[in-house]
Amino acid sequence: MKTAEQVTFGGSALDRAGEIRANPEAMAAARTHPDARAIVLWRGKPLIVRIRPTVLMRLPMDHPILRDAVEEPIFLGREDGAPRFAFDVSKWEPDQTDMAALGGFLDPSEQHHPTLEDLEVFAELRRIMTWLSPRDAELAATAKAIIGWHESHRFCSKCGAASEIADAGWKRDCPACHASHFPRTDPVVIMLITHGNSVLMGRSPGWPDGMYSLLAGFVEPGETLEAAVRREVFEESGIHVGQVDYLSSQPWPFPASLMFGCRGVALSTEINIDPVEIEDAIWVSREEMVQAFAGEHPRMLPARKGAIAQFLLENWLADTLD
Repeated sequence: MKTAEQVTFGGSALDRAGEIRANPEAMAAARTHPDARAIVLWRGKPLIVRIRPTVLMRLPMDHPILRDAVEEPIFLGREDGAPRFAFDVSKWEPDQTDMAALGGFLDPSEQHHPTLEDLEVFAELRRIMTWLSPRDAELAATAKAIIGWHESHRFCSKCGAASEIADAGWKRDCPACHASHFPRTDPVVIMLITHGNSVLMGRSPGWPDGMYSLLAGFVEPGETLEAAVRREVFEESGIHVGQVDYLSSQPWPFPASLMFGCRGVALSTEINIDPVEIEDAIWVSREEMVQAFAGEHPRMLPARKGAIAQFLLENWLADTLD
């Protein structure tokens, strides 16, 4: 796709400066660079300025909120030559917040730290991702994914000992058995399956009423993307798929996936869902999808804004998948 990298979280060309991560002198210089700035997250929520378009905050490296940092900062790269670091301040406890909403499908809550200005708040990335510039979205997604990896990989998977952060946050070393561990990304296929003028849509339990999206599933070990598309579609809907083509990808830091957007041609049309996998699946015509995007469909809402599913569907409607 010519527009492949226009997907949310993609295409900002951040200089990740991987060549200096393992260089202590270079990292020390980056920390003290006059233009170095901190990207701050609280329990996976990036710190933003609550305006439209939304701005991802870049705080000075001596800002008082950074005293609440859980661990050493993670080096994200260079933005126009200036170093950017991610800090996790999750140990801070807000006075009032809806803790039950945290991590949910929809989390409208915002948290305000007393050291910040009134419009500077922590907000759920899924809610604000389309309000961010491509660069802000990439920085926020990268910070969320790598901080989430550290949170769930504090112990060596080889011997069980507590591991230590290395390479500016891009590795964990085990002091006991000397194993090294690196951030992991889970490959997921998401499929635009068509038959004539219609596309296959499904919904999972717990989604908002009327919300449908493209079918998706994790790639298994020893499996190609094409094979994963065919297997997942058949398992979830009973539909057989023939030709499969790759379209676009999207980092999806919820918590750590890379979505591979693919197009597939259905060889059958009779739907037989697996209720363990999905709640419903339907064929939707182009005309109905236009209605859904306009908010005028009687029973269906479109895929989430900012997700690759909506991106692929928009390009399908516009005949710009090539």
